Amino acid sequence: MEKRTLGRSGIAVPPLVFGGNVFGWTVDQTTSFNLLDALVEKQLNFIDTADVYSAWVKGNHGGESETIIGNWLKKSGKRDAVIIATKVGKPMGEGKQGLSAAYIRRAVEDSLRRLQTDYIDLYQSHDDDQSVSLEETLGAFDALVKEGKVRAIGASNYQGPRLAEALRISEQNGLVRYETLQPQYNLYDRQDFEQNLEPVVTRHGVGVINYYALASGFLSGKYRAAEDAAKSLRGQSVIERYLNDRGLRILGALDAVSQRLHATPTQVALAWQMRRPGITAPIVSATSLEQLNELAKAVTLTIGDEDYHQLDEASAWKNTL
Repeated sequence: MEKRTLGRSGIAVPPLVFGGNVFGWTVDQTTSFNLLDALVEKQLNFIDTADVYSAWVKGNHGGESETIIGNWLKKSGKRDAVIIATKVGKPMGEGKQGLSAAYIRRAVEDSLRRLQTDYIDLYQSHDDDQSVSLEETLGAFDALVKEGKVRAIGASNYQGPRLAEALRISEQNGLVRYETLQPQYNLYDRQDFEQNLEPVVTRHGVGVINYYALASGFLSGKYRAAEDAAKSLRGQSVIERYLNDRGLRILGALDAVSQRLHATPTQVALAWQMRRPGITAPIVSATSLEQLNELAKAVTLTIGDEDYHQLDEASAWKNTL
């Protein structure tokens, strides 16, 4: 399988990331173990999670996803077979939030304990914490890398100017730098990344692992009319956001390309992103082996120039101006 490098970190990953937010939420531990085994078998061994996953579920407190992954690592003994990314910064209880040096130190130890490992491959700032200086945050991460507890660091939900400033500070002070950015990006949600973030990551060679790669399921073709809102708990919000002239135009292009390639809209939407310059690996989740098998086929799907440009033009955000 093709491997891509996370920025300048030297860490090689597949062109698709598995989102671990489902572990401990819509997927129980037994199913999670089956999915993790299948991911390794398919060489899709890059798993993204966060300490806060899945605190939003009734009865949860955060850490559930990391705990399940850690239990699987202990049972399977496959730590060296996977690349694990996790995040710090979201609220985890009273006094447990942000990117201060003291909290990063505390949070990384909690994540390592839950993951039952002695190192994290990619440790990411979940949000930009502007109450703390970038020098302090990056200095804390630099110490963790030097101690061998973290291999590389990344940023999630940063704006272009702040990411550029963080990269400048790292270079000027000889500190470890953000090697990846995790923004929202898909065929529909393109403008913010392409306008404000893509120039920064391209100029500095920062890898991109984007979330909401399927626009909350819209790009699968699941939602095509108002009555489709009943198909999921988030159906109504998906339809309100995406079911408009531009959204329907994108679905039309996905349908046309899918038919020509004998693929699904999901696979085509992901393959377009994987071909997109600047994108290292989109993040996707599955709750069953059947879903995972469909997603995995996107990695080997080749989109030719004509099909790529048809999707690009149908989804171009400049059409909305």
